[in-house]
Amino acid sequence: MSEQPSVPAGTPASVPEGVATIQYDDFVKVDMRVAKVLEAFDHPKADKLIVLKVDVGTEQRQICAGLRGHYEAASLVGRNIIVVANLAPRMMRGLESKGMLLAASNPEHTRVILLTPDTDLAPGSKVS
Repeated sequence: MSEQPSVPAGTPASVPEGVATIQYDDFVKVDMRVAKVLEAFDHPKADKLIVLKVDVGTEQRQICAGLRGHYEAASLVGRNIIVVANLAPRMMRGLESKGMLLAASNPEHTRVILLTPDTDLAPGSKVS
């Protein structure tokens, strides 16, 4: 087994080309919360979007997400997911999206996996 070379303290972590490095003060502005999916349906005007109604603890809101083809809308109902709760709303094919869910994908974007808590947490629980 070969030893990994040590990285000197204070050396910045490498980031992929084209990805901006942010400061800690920027990161702490992101408000990530646990949300429970209450309803989900295919967006009527978009091939890749699913529209989710989620409970973020203090309110219910609508989020549009590019999950179609990776998940059936009905399979999302009742699941706890992680959302960015303080993202400015935006229109997506005629429907307002008030937040963004977190998901991971392979480089080809042929596999998308929702990021979910591994235990049941109340909607609105802070993610840090």
